[in-house]
Amino acid sequence: MNVLWELLLVALLLVGSFFILMGGIGLVKLSEFFRRLHAPTKASTLGVGCVLTASVGYHLFVGSDPQPRELLIVAFLLITAPISAHLMSKAALSLRMDEWPQLPGKSDEDTHVPPRPDGSDDDGY
Repeated sequence: MNVLWELLLVALLLVGSFFILMGGIGLVKLSEFFRRLHAPTKASTLGVGCVLTASVGYHLFVGSDPQPRELLIVAFLLITAPISAHLMSKAALSLRMDEWPQLPGKSDEDTHVPPRPDGSDDDGY
């Protein structure tokens, strides 16, 4: 195998391992649900995608057939991670919807939003 391809695969493995580690640390260390949800769905998805891409690349460059399992894992991971994060965040919002302030000048339907972290009321537009 070419040294350039080996370095590329090593770089993919290192980047993937770093993102998986950061996703795990974020899940453990962050305090709020929405912050804890963000770490594994973004960082770990990218990390696992890099590791599996490196595995597919290794099998391609060695000459063996890439396993369809790896390709399916990458595809399903990229499809299901954002959808599951969206559904979990919507469920968390609906569980505490009455505690949050309403938008000014809106009707009662679909007007609940979480408070801004900086405490301001404007949209910033």
